[in-house]
Amino acid sequence: MIVPFLWMITTSLKSYGESMQVPPTILPKEWRIENYSNVFEAVDFLKYYINTIILTLGRTIGQLILCSLAAFAFARLNFPGKNVLFILMLSVLMVPAQVILIPNYATLTQLGWIDTFAALIVPGIFSAYGTFLLRQFFMGIPKELDEAAKIDGCSYFGIYWRIILPNSTPALTALGIFTILAAWNDFLWPLVMTNSESMRVLSVGISTFSGQYSTDYPLLMAGAVLSTIPMLLMFIFLQKHLLAGIALGGVRR
Repeated sequence: MIVPFLWMITTSLKSYGESMQVPPTILPKEWRIENYSNVFEAVDFLKYYINTIILTLGRTIGQLILCSLAAFAFARLNFPGKNVLFILMLSVLMVPAQVILIPNYATLTQLGWIDTFAALIVPGIFSAYGTFLLRQFFMGIPKELDEAAKIDGCSYFGIYWRIILPNSTPALTALGIFTILAAWNDFLWPLVMTNSESMRVLSVGISTFSGQYSTDYPLLMAGAVLSTIPMLLMFIFLQKHLLAGIALGGVRR
């Protein structure tokens, strides 16, 4: 698992000629640290970073809000057809994203959202998996807390805000991590929904180093290293919550 990352790092420090050498060299004969600065000169890499951060934050905040509200309704409220609606929502997980790509593109075109942050963020601010994950966790919180809050005059939103969310930090953190990973690495959706260079994200921008007839592998790998660092740091510092989220996703009640 580590070897591809090591190969990516060493290739990012090679010259173009050495990266194409056969048989390949493991360590660079001449270390080209300037490849990393060349990435920012070749393309507007800083703009790609900013766009990716905006995309990731927008989707993550949206999912934490909307998924938690939907999960609260399914876990704590009683209304007609609740179980049917929940099953229908889960059935969305069986539909590949590529199947609804064209209908979504047509819808966003009519809204005039193509090549905007709205097209990148809004369709990703809700997920059936996130709702399922939080619902499973909310169902484990004792309902006696809800009854005590009602006696004190707390509304349903007050129960959600004052009781459920403060007791659901592990699940919310796990969903946040999953959403960040998915949004940061998303490629197909930003590729289809953006046209201008000013709206490109990291995943799409890095692909520009790969041409039809030649590929600048050192710059490609340098860009990949720079885009991987934030996710790698997040995994190192939040791996406990990530593993907890995986365990939560397997819970059935």
